[in-house]
Amino acid sequence: TYIKASDIEEVKDVHEGRACVGNILDSYQSVIRLQREIQALANEADDEGTAALMSDYIREQEKTAWMLTSYLG
Repeated sequence: TYIKASDIEEVKDVHEGRACVGNILDSYQSVIRLQREIQALANEADDEGTAALMSDYIREQEKTAWMLTSYLG
């Protein structure tokens, strides 16, 4: 199943807002790490389209991760 193959762990029973935001931030950081790996592979393969796409995704998600980090203080 998807959950078994995912690098992002399922979170259950989160009742505190800051903990929820922390879990979301952890998930964003996991996705960003995977996207950097994909970008590196695309660069090695001279696949400029995929590398540029990953760069765009990473930039936007890093901005969101920064905002979440700022919120958590």
